[in-house]
Order: sequence, then structure tokens, then C-alpha cells
Amino acid sequence: MNIHEYQGKQLLKAYGAPVADGVPIFTAEEAEAAAKKLPGPLYVVKSQIHAGGRGKGKFKELGPDAKGGVRLAKSVEEVVAHAKEMLGNTLVTKQTGPAGKQVNRLYIEDGADIDRELYLSLLVDRTVGRVAFVVSTEGGMDIEAVAEATPEKIITVAIDPETGVTDADVAKINGALKLSGEAAEDGKKLFPLLYKAFSDKDMSLLEINPLIVMTNGRLRVLDAKVSFDGNALFRHDDVKELRDITEEDSKEIEASKWDLAYVALDGNIGCMVNGAGLAMATMDIIKLYGAEPANFCDVGGGAGKEKVAAAFKIITADPRVEGILVNIFGGIMKCDVIAEGVVAAVKEVGLKVPLVVRLEGTNVELGKKIINESGLNVISADDLDDAAQKIVKAVKGN
Repeated sequence: MNIHEYQGKQLLKAYGAPVADGVPIFTAEEAEAAAKKLPGPLYVVKSQIHAGGRGKGKFKELGPDAKGGVRLAKSVEEVVAHAKEMLGNTLVTKQTGPAGKQVNRLYIEDGADIDRELYLSLLVDRTVGRVAFVVSTEGGMDIEAVAEATPEKIITVAIDPETGVTDADVAKINGALKLSGEAAEDGKKLFPLLYKAFSDKDMSLLEINPLIVMTNGRLRVLDAKVSFDGNALFRHDDVKELRDITEEDSKEIEASKWDLAYVALDGNIGCMVNGAGLAMATMDIIKLYGAEPANFCDVGGGAGKEKVAAAFKIITADPRVEGILVNIFGGIMKCDVIAEGVVAAVKEVGLKVPLVVRLEGTNVELGKKIINESGLNVISADDLDDAAQKIVKAVKGN
């Protein structure tokens, strides 16, 4: 689960992180009062969407010469003008895709005098099975671009969970970021508390880009991108309250109600499978035969008829779906249960696109019998290769 920048900063501030004063707003009418709560004379007006690259983004409605989704203002009046122009419009960045995201919230923040911009993140480093700091002196840039052009400038420091962040770890991070004086002293406080926040709240990512050294020599968290492990949210009611469903795909929201692993993609062939590995193999072979998957939908190993029916409805609700491939290997999941779920869903919502079903495993013959006797216009397949070829052919109409 993702949260907005201002929410992440409020969370980190509660742990003691150095964060600028700021006020979130939801309407342009709130902008003047929000700005007057801040010291000034420099303000930053930030679009709050779940995507990076906001500063370089463009608003669809404002033309190519308009300013981006993060703007400086030197007066309260300028803050108000920016708020009126940004709220309600669609911001397009590299991470949103061409559709962009509507800006429904802004964060008005006190400005900062920046000397240097640094990159810092915490994530789970699966290669060593530990939480790790990933840091670089190249802050304010896409870390992917830094990794490609100058990988030597990215340093990883894995943290021993038994000791937490030690003085030696702090020294490594300070050295990697070339911090000294008051900034290094700030690092001694900041790095352990970031690790504590990450661990306490079951985060999957904490990215600060940039972490800045100000002209007064002190550190400040200038941005905060925070994601949480969805499997641990049951422990954090306070985190669940931060969820903004307007930033999420409606189909993914519905899928979460059924505990379905569903991710919307950009293709035109819907996929229903059981198991992440089988899902990836199914998507790969669809691409091999010249088409693109419209989703990743894993119903899991123990789904019942109702869950399968819900998954099918979610897939068919996507207007981009021009064909559906059901690819099930019955182990714990029984093929007859899948068949019953598909039949029930089709009878309820109808079937307007080609449907290819490939079943294998437990109760496969019974599953095929249920499909064949349902009266549905279903294309059966013998194996995955056959299924992929058939659905791509059906969609392309050749």
C-alpha cells in the first residue's frame, strides 16, 4: 500500500526526522490560510499523487509550457494561483503513463535553502535477507538513471536485525554520502530512526529523494515515498487509515476485497491463473505469440467458486479486454471449482469476448465436463502453448 508524500513525512516526523513545516489542502480555497501558517517567504506547492517525477511532469489541461507538479512560490498570492491551476487537473509523469493522474490534494511546504541533494532509501535486500540502506550522492535524480550511468555511486549498507543500525553502519552511510560536521551528527540520529520506522510499520520501501544538506549544514527530509507490506496491514490500523483509494485502480480495489492478487496492465488479453509462477509464464507466452496481457490475476491455491467468479467479473469489467485466457493447474485448487466459478460468472455478466480455458490437474475431467455442458461458447485447450495460440488467434480474428 502506498501513501502520499505529506503522510509519509508526518509519519517520519513522529519518529523525530527533520521535516519542514507543511499543510495539506484539498481545495484552492484552503491555499491562502495554509500558506499563512508557514514562515515563508519561500513556499513549495507539491502535487500529491502516487507517482514520482512530479516536478518534471506536465498537466494535460495546461499545455506544454506550463509549470510542473512541484512549484516554488515567493508569496502567498503565488501559492493561491498555483493551487487554483493545479487542483483538479491531470498530471502526467514518467510513472503515471500517458493517462496521468488527477491532482486532488496539494502539500504547501516551507521552502529550504539547499546546498546538496542526496539519495537515501531503505528496502528489503533479498540477496542477503536484511533491510538495507541504499544511498548515493546523486540525489534529486532517477535512481535508475544513476544505476545505469554511474553504478559505483550507489552504495548499499545491509543492517543486522540483531543489532540494528550500529555506529559502524552510520559511519559507512555518512562516508558514502560524504557527510561531515553537523550533517554527519544529524545522520547519527536520522539513520537509526528511519530504520526503526521502517521496521515498526512493516514498510516495503522508504525512499527519500532528495535528502538535502541545507546551507546551514543540517540535514532535512525533502521528499518521502513510503510503501507498506500489504500482508502486515492487519497490525497497523493507523496505516490503513492513510489509504487513498482514488489513487488506485477500481478493479484492484475490488480484487483486494476478495484477497485476489490482481494488477492491471496495458494489454488486451485477460488472464486468470492460480499461482504467481504460472501467471508469469502465461503472460510471457501471450507476449511470445504477439499479444499483450491485460492483467496479472492470481486466484491462489485454495479459492472457492465465489472467489473465482469475482475474479472473472473483475477481468471482464476492463473495457480493454478483448479475450480471456483461463489457465489453471489443479493441485490444492480443483479444476471443477474453477469451472463452476467461471460458469457462474459468465451466466451473471455475460460473455462478449472469446474465452479460452485450459484445465489440468485435480478433477480435470469433471472440470471439463462442467464447461462443455454449460452451453457457453468456450474454446478448450490441451496445454499452455495451445491455449496461448488460440486466444491470440481469436483476439486478432485470424
